[in-house]
Amino acid sequence: MLAHLCTTSLTLYILWITMAQVDGQDDKEKTTALKDLLSRIDLDELMKKDEPPFTFPKTLEEFEYAFNEDGQLRHINTGEPFVFNAREDLHRWNQKRYEALGEVDASEDEPTSFIYLSPDALSNPSKLLVLIQGSGVVRAGQWARRLIINQDLDSGTQIPFITKAIEEGYGVMVLNPNENYLEVEKPALSSTLPSPTELSDEPAEKRERKEDKESKKKKEFYGKYRNPQKETETERIPIRENGSSEEHVLYVWDNFVSNAAAKNVFIMAHSYGGLSFVELMNQRDMQVKNRVCAVALTDSAHNIWLQETSKGTQDWMQQHCCNWVSSAEPLDTPLEAVLPDCPRVSAGTERHDLTSWTSFDSIFRFFAEVLEAKDDEEAEETSNTVTTRSSSHKNKHQDL
Repeated sequence: MLAHLCTTSLTLYILWITMAQVDGQDDKEKTTALKDLLSRIDLDELMKKDEPPFTFPKTLEEFEYAFNEDGQLRHINTGEPFVFNAREDLHRWNQKRYEALGEVDASEDEPTSFIYLSPDALSNPSKLLVLIQGSGVVRAGQWARRLIINQDLDSGTQIPFITKAIEEGYGVMVLNPNENYLEVEKPALSSTLPSPTELSDEPAEKRERKEDKESKKKKEFYGKYRNPQKETETERIPIRENGSSEEHVLYVWDNFVSNAAAKNVFIMAHSYGGLSFVELMNQRDMQVKNRVCAVALTDSAHNIWLQETSKGTQDWMQQHCCNWVSSAEPLDTPLEAVLPDCPRVSAGTERHDLTSWTSFDSIFRFFAEVLEAKDDEEAEETSNTVTTRSSSHKNKHQDL
């Protein structure tokens, strides 16, 4: 805006000089002279005249910005948020600088996360299965650590789902929604205890506080001795745009799922993963509806009221989702709806952590039925289109 005003002022100045020069001419000659002058003024070139070159840093560190412990971008020296108008008189340069910052990738020392992709996850033209685990200590590819330790890998991990999906022609994405930060050791703080002489000169109340503090330090020391893994203090550095399960799912959708070639996207989410999926729908409503064929949830933790889910999204979930929940009823028994979103059926177990494994066959059957119905619908639409065109052509021939 300021650059525009500056350019306007320059133009007016030129026009004023011109007016003074042609003051002795008649009105028609003045108008002609002004039009000729304006036709020779290139406003873009005027704006570029004093612009610095569009060369910008390649890393956040060179930009002198970093993400703080709350995941906020702040200037390294001032602690202030990003300032767009670094040069108030150069809007184009500011815009280019802003775009360059947005293209900066993770720096070498910035914490990062990962996901697993099958070789054809992005290129498979037909089907893509996205797996989202629940919250807690489980990591990418796991449903429940307790099952892995106490039962087996089949029930506690996503391995059977990945294997089955690949056998049936799906590309697969395994998300990692619980890796949200890097935990690093805090630098040790050197401290020296005051001598008895120094303590004696202090007020009794202050000295007692110090003694209590030192006593607490001793207790902490012995506590660490009994529990060695807590020997050092750590701090958490959030992973950019992946600071929570919801952020991670949204990030993967924007950067991977939305770029995948698959015509049909299927999602399976357990527990808190269901909440993250519903949040994705709240953020990318039409994108999800246009790409996702079916969603299988297992004991999902979502809540359409607390998450303020729209009526349109609730209606879509009723048509495209199914939630296998912990229940004493036999597998796939329809259950009473608690909220007006996706239908609920029994997972055939009362154990929350087992719901994904006990629903295994039902989930893939659900996906297959949805895909078959979609293929039949598309085939019927194609047939109707061909019949309509053929009938139209026949009528035109009879008219002739």
